[in-house]
Amino acid sequence: MKIIPKIACFLVLLTVAIPVNSYFVTYKEQYYRLFHVHLIQYPEDSMENIYWLEQAIAAPFANPLYALALIENEIQWEKYRYLFNMHLHIKLIEQYMFLGNKYNKRNAYFYNAPWRDQILESLNTAEQCYRTALVYWAEVITWASRANERRFRWINLPRVQFWQDEAFRIENGTLNYERTINRELQSLQAVRERFEAMEDHYVIRDTSGANN
Repeated sequence: MKIIPKIACFLVLLTVAIPVNSYFVTYKEQYYRLFHVHLIQYPEDSMENIYWLEQAIAAPFANPLYALALIENEIQWEKYRYLFNMHLHIKLIEQYMFLGNKYNKRNAYFYNAPWRDQILESLNTAEQCYRTALVYWAEVITWASRANERRFRWINLPRVQFWQDEAFRIENGTLNYERTINRELQSLQAVRERFEAMEDHYVIRDTSGANN
C-alpha cells in the first residue's frame, strides 16, 4: 500500500524509535494489541496506529489457541480470520479519516486569504488521506463478503461480537465508509475551489469604500 510521504517519513522514524522488548512481536493478535485510541487524537497518534495496523495486516495469525475469540473448530477459525482482516481494514480507514480531518478545512473564510497557499497544501494532504481510506474500503468489502457467506450464518463468535456486527452492518448498508468518504471529498473540493477563487491571497482588500 502506497502511503503519503509525510506519513511514510513518520513510520520510518517510528521503526527506529521502537525499543527492544522482552518478547518479539510476530502475530496479528500481538500487533493489534498495540493499536490504541486516545481521548484526544493527534496526527502522530494516528500515524503510529497506522503503522501497527499495517504490521498486523502483514503478519501471520497466531495459533487458534491464542486467538482473540474462542476457536473450537476449523469453520470458526476460518470465519474468525475473515472477520479479523475486515476489522483491521476498518480501523485503518478510521485512522486515515482521523488524520485527514486534522488537515481538512471545513470553510473558506475571507479572512483566511493570507494563508491560502498553506491551506491548499493542507487540503491536498487531507484528500490523500481520504483517498487512501477509500482504497481500504474495497478490502473491507472483500473480507466482509467472505465472513457473511451462508455457511457461516450460524457460526457465532461471542468474544468478537462487535466484528460480527460490523460485517452485518456492511451487508445491510448501515455501515458504508465509501459514502462517508465521498461526502468528505466533495466538501473538501468545494472549499478548495473557494480558496482558489480568491483574487489576492496576500492582501485583504477593503472594497467598502470606507476610510480607516
